[in-house]
Amino acid sequence: MTDRLEQSKALASAARLSILEWLTKPDTHFSHQVTGTPSEIGVCVTLITEKLDMAQPTVSRHLELLRRAGFLSVNKIGRWSFFQRDEAAISEFKRWINDHL
Repeated sequence: MTDRLEQSKALASAARLSILEWLTKPDTHFSHQVTGTPSEIGVCVTLITEKLDMAQPTVSRHLELLRRAGFLSVNKIGRWSFFQRDEAAISEFKRWINDHL
């Protein structure tokens, strides 16, 4: 069962909301990624770190909270991690919010 409290807490950050927003159009926001097409493989942590202008460990923590909440999936290629939105999980959370508020 999905922990709705954990999901709600994951959304309680401007940085995490920005990440989710940017990842709705990864090819637009991260078009300079050279490793692969962002919409196909996800977005590299390094590029998200640059866009947020935060330290990499801080960004990694934000990404991990979103991943644990089910809003992101991670694709490991070599030593790099690429993140994508989990649209099914986000849609389910939206339905739950609509049903309970």
